[in-house]
Amino acid sequence: MEHLLFAAKYIVTAIYVLSLLLLCTFGLYRLYLSILYKKYKPFNISPKSTFKELPIVTVQLPIFNEMYVVERLIAAVCKIDYPKDLLEIQVLDDSTDETSEIAKKCVEEYQQKGFDISFLHRDNRKGYKAGALEEGLSIAKGEFIAIFDADFLPPAGFLKNTIHYFSDNEVGIVQTRWGHLNQDYSVLTKAQSVLLDGHFIIEQPTRYRHGVYFNFNGTAGMLRKSCISESGGWQHDTLTEDLDLSYRAQLSGWKLVYLKDVVSDAELPVDMNAFKSQQFRWAKGGIQTAKKLLPTILSRPDLAFKIKAEAFFHLLGNISYLLLLVLLTFMLPMGYFWKSIGWEKVVIINLLTISAGTGSIFYFYYLTIREVHGDKWKEYFKYIPVALGLGAGLALNNSKAVLEALFGKQSEFKRTPKFAVQNQKDTWSTTSYVSSKDVTAFFEFMLGIFFLIQTVYAIYKGYIGWIPFLLLLQFGFIYISIYSFIHSWKRNKVS
Repeated sequence: MEHLLFAAKYIVTAIYVLSLLLLCTFGLYRLYLSILYKKYKPFNISPKSTFKELPIVTVQLPIFNEMYVVERLIAAVCKIDYPKDLLEIQVLDDSTDETSEIAKKCVEEYQQKGFDISFLHRDNRKGYKAGALEEGLSIAKGEFIAIFDADFLPPAGFLKNTIHYFSDNEVGIVQTRWGHLNQDYSVLTKAQSVLLDGHFIIEQPTRYRHGVYFNFNGTAGMLRKSCISESGGWQHDTLTEDLDLSYRAQLSGWKLVYLKDVVSDAELPVDMNAFKSQQFRWAKGGIQTAKKLLPTILSRPDLAFKIKAEAFFHLLGNISYLLLLVLLTFMLPMGYFWKSIGWEKVVIINLLTISAGTGSIFYFYYLTIREVHGDKWKEYFKYIPVALGLGAGLALNNSKAVLEALFGKQSEFKRTPKFAVQNQKDTWSTTSYVSSKDVTAFFEFMLGIFFLIQTVYAIYKGYIGWIPFLLLLQFGFIYISIYSFIHSWKRNKVS
């Protein structure tokens, strides 16, 4: 028995320390990006030249059961400032509800107004979004393809602000920034805006200017048709076909351009279960893409070390959720096994390491809101802890996604339902779409209670330094679980 305890002690220690160090490293990586962002911020971006004659552009609108936003989308695209005779619009519809009739009628109305717009309906969802895009691409007239998801509202100047970057024949993809139509709708949407802005304000421009790989975000961007085909086309063996294609394009020698100052507004999920489903898909797809492409990236002798390092942290970033869950699971066993050297020492070691990682992430989002909101940044400062708690609370949901990807479990592409919710007067709980939900909310609630008990214990023992982290964790898990229950109950009540 003594030998078993001895072995368990060192196994637990090894797993715990490795998880702690890796998690801290992923946190410090955010600090590294923040420093690079400040270094490259003064650099201006402009196209190599301009087209003397504008080329034909095909705008693809992939939709699936989007009855509340499809008319808004088509209307916005038809308002884009670009010559009608050079603009083709494809509505790629996989819907199984009345969205198809709404979209078809809307398309017919704009056809009568002289727009080159077509309605393409599939009776199956083969390949999901990637399959719809591939099918539309096969008959697209344009050499350049712009893509907008159903909840986006492209600005009128979108095409003219992006097309000239393709005057450089090496540019295959141009990605623009996502804005938020309903940022101030709720605490959930405000916290989401902080998380997303970190990606679009700090991560994307920094990767672009630093000369490393970054990703096309699947919407609010434009691609060269030949770039898509020469990079292997749209593939649907991952849940993030956009991330997959953009990395394959860069491996094939194509350049990507990121434009931070061209903004397309979109609708943030207002339903907690829809938000979790979206995060699950992104986390799982990211790890699937890492399994698929990271070995090739790391083994390529022609790629610079900085490209390989960035790809490692970028594609494996969602591993941090699993590391956090492991860390939390092993916290109590570590305290028990190492009580002989003093629990206080264990607490201090943990506190210093976690503080370094968490502090880096906090600074990353502080810099984000300063860049986004300017003089009004103080109004959004309070949402940084909320965003961090929300991120921590996703640990169980996204760890499941990571494990499914690692073990090769396949799952369908679940789109995030949108309800045309832009302000607090708009309602969504009485609408037709029900987001998926599972039993994770119950376990998230239990973890929240566990950290509540841990907080009381920390106060009792005088471990004051631990309290902010424990409060953050218990808030995250309880907040996510409670609203998962509430939003599910609201939907079930009216269904």
